[in-house]
Amino acid sequence: KTKMPGQDATSWDFTSYYLQQSTKEFAEDLDKIRNADDFKGDAVSMLVKSLQQGTSLFSAADQERIVKARESRDSEK
Repeated sequence: KTKMPGQDATSWDFTSYYLQQSTKEFAEDLDKIRNADDFKGDAVSMLVKSLQQGTSLFSAADQERIVKARESRDSEK
């Protein structure tokens, strides 16, 4: 995982969390894509970038709220 230039810690944490949740939610579909005959190695980066685009649907305030809630939940464990 590489932090994008200009990406603050909250945005980075949110993107990481969003990708984790997305891959859990779409696990079956992602397996089908990965096992397709026409799926090539360079398609992985395109797939990751496509999933990352979903983070743009969340405002900075929403991202911060979600990251803080997750951190709070994790600290209670």
